[in-house]
Amino acid sequence: MKFESSLIKGTLIKRYKRFLADVTLENGSIVTAHVANPGSMLELSRPGSTIWLEFNNNPKRKLKYSWKLIETKNTFIGVDTHNANKIVKEALDNDSLNLNQKKYQSEVKYGENSRVDFLLHFEKSPKMYLEVKSVTLSRQKGLVEFPDSKTIRGAKHMDELADMVKRGFQATILFLVQRSDGDLFNIAEDIDPNYNKSYKHAIKSGVKVLCYDCVISKVGITIGKRLDLANASNSV
Repeated sequence: MKFESSLIKGTLIKRYKRFLADVTLENGSIVTAHVANPGSMLELSRPGSTIWLEFNNNPKRKLKYSWKLIETKNTFIGVDTHNANKIVKEALDNDSLNLNQKKYQSEVKYGENSRVDFLLHFEKSPKMYLEVKSVTLSRQKGLVEFPDSKTIRGAKHMDELADMVKRGFQATILFLVQRSDGDLFNIAEDIDPNYNKSYKHAIKSGVKVLCYDCVISKVGITIGKRLDLANASNSV
């Protein structure tokens, strides 16, 4: 997935109201950027951080800048959760996930007023409901975690995936880590015990788990390597 235009370097002043950030550009001007991330962005919203913005001159857009990346000593981190599905779609097109689907659909209605990110069709196997979650949190070296804040919606998705398995379908949760400095994935139980409960219930019900990191540059983001799970028994 390539960014639509060249990214612009800036320094974070502050993130506020979840979806807004004030940023100082290299020319000294201060702009307000859209933050497409509903989570807490724990560890990623420190004032003074080097970040990268995308400019869009669409007259229909209220904010012309969007925060796409944060730069650390070890890695770029993709903060735009909307990009996760674009990255996975590209991976499905290239069969980079090795799922060998015959075809797939996006944003298919299922469950209780929900839409699954992807519905995969196979030659002989049952359809697979594939839900994608964007991951950015890392509180200790090599370990990446989800979620970074409480997510009632995320727990609901786990319950709905479990229900699809009971109905005879396949169901998989794909944690897409938008950074490249992790080796192991786990659920942040201390941040959201309720999500952890739904996650464990879904795993026991037969929901499978995949976790991949990303290769990130100022040009774009692509799927990277597969990461180990803290509980490897539930991987695809």
